[in-house]
Amino acid sequence: MTNPFPIPLNAVRAIEIVARRGALAPAAEELGVTIGAVSQHLRRAEERLGMPLFERSAAGLRPLPALKTALPQLTAGFAALAEGLASLRGDDDGVLNLTVGSVFASRWLIWRIAKFARAHPELDVRLNVTATMVDLSRPDVDCGIRFGLGDWPGVTASLIGGTSYQPVCAPRVAARLNSIADLARVPVIQDQTTMLSWDAWRSSVGLDPAIKLSGPVYSDASLAFDAAISEQGVLMAADMMSADAVSDGRLVRPFGKAVEGPQGYWLVVGRGKRDNAKLRALRAWLAQEVPASVCGYLQQQRDEAGVADPRGCMDSHGR
Repeated sequence: MTNPFPIPLNAVRAIEIVARRGALAPAAEELGVTIGAVSQHLRRAEERLGMPLFERSAAGLRPLPALKTALPQLTAGFAALAEGLASLRGDDDGVLNLTVGSVFASRWLIWRIAKFARAHPELDVRLNVTATMVDLSRPDVDCGIRFGLGDWPGVTASLIGGTSYQPVCAPRVAARLNSIADLARVPVIQDQTTMLSWDAWRSSVGLDPAIKLSGPVYSDASLAFDAAISEQGVLMAADMMSADAVSDGRLVRPFGKAVEGPQGYWLVVGRGKRDNAKLRALRAWLAQEVPASVCGYLQQQRDEAGVADPRGCMDSHGR
């Protein structure tokens, strides 16, 4: 009978890590061996398979087409193995390891995570807040929340919200904006990390593209939010992220003209990981809590206008 594993499992693991990371060192660290040993794993695997797996260059090792095609299956397979072993041992069933970006953490999640903890006292939530795109196939990471198009390789992504966006600013800055054209006369905060398009918004509201918008520049999205709150200018922000600051009056939406973008916030899970109880709990909570955060802003608008909400819409803090 043909051997389904013509090369040792450690060699397969080395191939998967090097193909995913583009270097020998991460594989050596993860496998607990030397870089030379990883190199030997790759060389012997190529000999046994009778084919080259990597293109070797000064920039690193790049998987050749055959390996690139097989890589998602290899990654998913090792993720499933790790999940199976964790399930066998009963490891970390009571711990939810979640990785998120700084804006999502500081502007939305930190104000609501206690509600999740109260609803699920059996789970200990451990947050990894980072701008780095964490490898979700790692056994010590259950899931993440990312902003983008949802098309990341090696993950299953579920949209949770955050697709609408528009300018926001402090009330005193808004007082200087009698029309959209007045944006040329106030500082416009430049967030170098944003994926939100000023051009798309300008086009949707008919603002002359020749009008120059300028202002302070930030390389950190969370600081850009703080700059808007501290009256430094107008910031383009996702409605989901600005909802709390708008509800409590620190920010306003001076034009009330939102656009829908292709990007949003996604719950992402490494492909091959089992859909366990803690992931289902987080997914269900997000499905309830994200609409509630938008509901709070809409209720405030109705209250100011003296319009009743037939649905009895509560705000994001359950009031």
